[in-house]
Amino acid sequence: MAPIKKAYDRFSVELRLSLSTLLAQGVLERLNAGEVVIGDGGFVFALEKRGYVKAGPWTPEVTVTHPEAVRQLHREFLRAGANVMQAYTFYASDDKLENRGQTLKITGAQINEAACDLAKQVAGEGDALAAAGVCQTPSYLSCKSETDVKAVFKKQLDVFVKKNVDFLIAEYFEHVEEAVWAVEVLKTSGKPVAASMCIGPEGDMHGVPAGECAVRLVKAGAQIVGVNCHFDPMTCVKAVKLMKEGVEKAGLKAHYMVQPLAYHVPDSTYLGYTELPEFPFALEPRTVTRWDVHKYAREAYKAGIRFIGGCCGFEPYHIRAVAEELAAERGIMPAGSEKHGMWGAGLEMHTKPWVRARCRREYWENLLPASGRPKCASLSTPESWGVTKGHADLLQHKEATTTQEMKHALEMQKKAKSSG
Repeated sequence: MAPIKKAYDRFSVELRLSLSTLLAQGVLERLNAGEVVIGDGGFVFALEKRGYVKAGPWTPEVTVTHPEAVRQLHREFLRAGANVMQAYTFYASDDKLENRGQTLKITGAQINEAACDLAKQVAGEGDALAAAGVCQTPSYLSCKSETDVKAVFKKQLDVFVKKNVDFLIAEYFEHVEEAVWAVEVLKTSGKPVAASMCIGPEGDMHGVPAGECAVRLVKAGAQIVGVNCHFDPMTCVKAVKLMKEGVEKAGLKAHYMVQPLAYHVPDSTYLGYTELPEFPFALEPRTVTRWDVHKYAREAYKAGIRFIGGCCGFEPYHIRAVAEELAAERGIMPAGSEKHGMWGAGLEMHTKPWVRARCRREYWENLLPASGRPKCASLSTPESWGVTKGHADLLQHKEATTTQEMKHALEMQKKAKSSG
């Protein structure tokens, strides 16, 4: 294992980039210089599992009620190698905070301000940038006007500008129309804008191809485009490749980002993992390993993607795998690798000889993990309802979900299962 130790020392000491130089660079400067920017992981799922976020609304009031939990997760991602601390502002728009019977006594402004403060604090503890973002809204799903939807984004943006985050992200959009509206609003700040859609290779929910989605986003003003969530790592890389092809064919320029799920979902359709029967409480058997993430990071890099991170299901050890796989290209190893031998090297210290025999890349790179569930199928049947924005089933409201609505949902579920 001497070569591995020498490589670690080389990346950690001899090739470590000047911290003062890094801190002077914004996200575009880093990407323009060819650097790899590593995003963080999935705050929504991670904090739900830790007991701080409620599944269903998925809103981030934890930034106000339990800031120490958010701060700690930021720190773990920073230690793992992330150099973007994305403020936990997902679903922090006022229309989402008061959707379907939710009655919080905390405002969107309070949540967004607290989230920005936490991200900036932890970013300042390392060579990281602080970003904040907006995402798809109940207002858009309910067919409200462009003016109304943009007003929702503008309210969040005002907080981000006040807190002076380093750059902005429009993420988790199923419809390119709404994503373009978000980019147009965020661009008024004068800050760099990234736009990330939760789509796969087939395009958005209205059938706009992935390449065309990217072209529209770049024309709207996004300097970084890509995808996040809804699909597994390799599927997301494929989608971004199509985006890149579309942008280049149009004669435009952009940087590219990818932040996928940490779950294998080859059985999902264009809707992604939300249509799988295991969503959201039984996805663990689908979790990607750290070794899967090594492969993902390499494929993303080979595809020309330089902003590489994760979304739902991505824990700090997954992000560390991204940083370790691209250590040579970045010239630095994450602090978290101090407790993780490359490719299992630390196992040579194990008491059991059969475990010591696994301390090598060849073993882990070629392992096909078992699920330990002999009665379970390897794939599921998606519950594809075939509805999207403009359909009555997706209209949102402040009042709690009614008994009649639940009855209709169960009938639709039964119909989807029988047709599947």
